[in-house]
Amino acid sequence: MRVLKFGGTSVADAKHFLYVADIIEQKKRQEQVAVVLSAPAKITNHLVNMVEYTLNGINIESNINDAERIFIELLNGIAHVQPGFNDVALRNIVQKEFFKLKQLLYGIALLQYCPDRVHATIICLGEKLAIAFMEELLIARGCNVTVVNPVDKLLAQGGYLESTVNIPESTWRIRRSSIPNDHIILMAGFTAGNEKSELVVLGRNGSDYSAAVLAACLRANYCEIWTDVDGVYTCDPRKVPEAQLLKSISYQEAMELSYFGAKVLHPRTISPIAQFKIPCLIKNTNNPNGPGTLISHIEVDEANPVKGITHLNNMAMINVSGPGMQGMLGMAARIFASISRAGISVVLITQSSSEYSISFCISQSDVLNACKVLEEEFHLELKNGLLEPIDVIKDLAIISVIGDGMRTQRGLSAKLFSALASAKINIIAIAQGSSERSISVVVEDHMTTMGIRVAHNMLFNINQIIEVFIIGIGGVGQALIDQIHRQQKWLKNQNIEICICGLANSRVSLTNANGINLDNWRTELIQGKEKFHLESLVNLVQKNHLLNPVIVDCTNSLSIAKQYADFLANGFHIVTSNKKANTASMTYYQKIRMIAKKSRKKFLYDTNVGAGLPVIENLQNLLNAGDELIQFSGILSGSLSFIFGKLDEGMSLSEATIAARIHGYTEPDPRDDLSGKDVARKLLILAREVGYELELQDIHIESILPEDLNVTEKKVEDFLLKQLPTIDHIFDTKIRNAHKEGKVLRYIGEIRNNGCCKVTIKSLDKTHPLFSVKDGENALAFYTRYYQPIPLVLRGYGAGHNVTAAGIFADILRTVTWKTRDY
Repeated sequence: MRVLKFGGTSVADAKHFLYVADIIEQKKRQEQVAVVLSAPAKITNHLVNMVEYTLNGINIESNINDAERIFIELLNGIAHVQPGFNDVALRNIVQKEFFKLKQLLYGIALLQYCPDRVHATIICLGEKLAIAFMEELLIARGCNVTVVNPVDKLLAQGGYLESTVNIPESTWRIRRSSIPNDHIILMAGFTAGNEKSELVVLGRNGSDYSAAVLAACLRANYCEIWTDVDGVYTCDPRKVPEAQLLKSISYQEAMELSYFGAKVLHPRTISPIAQFKIPCLIKNTNNPNGPGTLISHIEVDEANPVKGITHLNNMAMINVSGPGMQGMLGMAARIFASISRAGISVVLITQSSSEYSISFCISQSDVLNACKVLEEEFHLELKNGLLEPIDVIKDLAIISVIGDGMRTQRGLSAKLFSALASAKINIIAIAQGSSERSISVVVEDHMTTMGIRVAHNMLFNINQIIEVFIIGIGGVGQALIDQIHRQQKWLKNQNIEICICGLANSRVSLTNANGINLDNWRTELIQGKEKFHLESLVNLVQKNHLLNPVIVDCTNSLSIAKQYADFLANGFHIVTSNKKANTASMTYYQKIRMIAKKSRKKFLYDTNVGAGLPVIENLQNLLNAGDELIQFSGILSGSLSFIFGKLDEGMSLSEATIAARIHGYTEPDPRDDLSGKDVARKLLILAREVGYELELQDIHIESILPEDLNVTEKKVEDFLLKQLPTIDHIFDTKIRNAHKEGKVLRYIGEIRNNGCCKVTIKSLDKTHPLFSVKDGENALAFYTRYYQPIPLVLRGYGAGHNVTAAGIFADILRTVTWKTRDY
């Protein structure tokens, strides 16, 4: 025997209804089946609203018409496809049932009161008609059908609107019925009968429970719950697209997941099937060949100790505290007894170790009632100051991590708390079940989705996620985009998922939280209409709950650099080749680092000094290991390295500068390179990195251009072709003099151990580590306590779009700071 339950979306229209009939017939060929149906989607909502609106004097004509239309369209659709389907008889049944419904609602309107018994009769109409429709459809297909009336066969105890089935008695009643083995059994879900044979319902969404009860009564081999999702996921896939389908979970895990908010199963469904060890399979009506999720008595999966993350929204926490709590016996009993008498469900409980307070979570809709009963229970204690006024924190949510294997795994709580902390989510309370298969945290309600995403990414995702926003789409920016595009697949194989979610230049920006199509980004950017604004990026990140957003600044803009503090404060990492922030005032320099530390975000700028060379990272490693800089000497400009190398080969200064510009080594205006200010900025960054609190004006700069050469009023082309050649003879003389001594000219930056920094032209002999550096290379010689007399030398290309982009790319990858699944 196999019990099949189909939810409301599975019988929502004729197409789905026919799918369900196909599944039933296919399963019938394997073994006898019993089928439980919910009402078609939206019907129960309409019926509940009809009662509520009638009591409040609201017109319900549209609700009645909409509900009746759903059934008529269902009939018409099935009759159009299925020969022999008796839609005429069913149409009469629908008309009669809706006539009765209107009479009941008319009586409610007159009395301005709806007895629970009548309420129950109204809201189960959808299931009753769904069974009638399925019976006629299966008969039309030549099947033998027996309809079981749940009011007669399922004995329930409790109120008319929330009852629990007595399984032993119901088993006897069902087994007393003689049902041929070749018959399909049909039963309406959600419904049962009390001792007086009156109709009662099993609570909202109780059809799952009906199926579990029927499976228990029949001692079925399997219970299948057919719905509109593929099974149970690691968390809600609507909130976390990366959620993974679970192949199997235990009864206990399913119970915890459903209790803490998983929507696939009703919490009471698990108990009957667990009691008789009946496997339960969750399947998708729209994907019948999918594997689904099996709920059964399984061994602990050591490889996957965490099975799911679930949540409950719209919660409130009530705190009962005061000096009267300490040492007073029975306080907890009185608190929860009063809450129980009020019919309020307590979801989570936590108590301070000092016994000074007890806190518990309930639905926010129950807060007023809870406070009322507590104030009545503890009237004297509150009056005499033994208890403080009842404290309520609203707008909360509970996030729970669940799994049988958690009992034997260390560090899971630390991982969860670390993930929440990384997203700046405050944990208000913590609770762990005595079974140790769940850990729950209470957070602010509006942080739920972000909390679930970061926790899921920490505990389940193999891939680390980096969401990149690139500002500045010049040569370096374009090279970076191309590099990321080429490497995305390779990085995915290394468990790093990087996507570009934003591009911006001085005119327009383009954003897509799911990642921009890099095959066509140029066209899309041109067609963009929005300008770049920090506020729009912050809204995008918050709305889409991005996990690891990174601002990448490929500009030379001071206005962008001035926003770094705001970027960091709003949750972005920053990767930049722009030197303006690190060479601004010392006050701003320190502010950026303070905010980065406070917000736990990274500020990475290795390309500020050495383009693709890992200068800053290596220097920081030396300092962190206790090394100390004694002296520094370096060629810090790829363009000037190229120019001075060409001077060695016999080119004039003007010819070498033009050649450097053609190769793309210089700034758009080569005077920015020849002035020495760019080298000075790099030198200042290095000096500040080792602890010298200097400003840019503290760097002594020897410009390549003589002071009496007026270059400010000339166009670039005029400067290169007319003005720069006028000083070629000066450098010709310097080169000849250097060569006579066996030396070469190099433009270098120096830091002395007294903090003196200067940028200057120097003649170097063959013993100097910078002697052979040319052709666009950078070279940095660090003389330290550990590296002397032979210095640590970092050498490589220091100019070019691809080299700089590669350095930025390396910094972007450094924003991945933690590992997953390494229990």
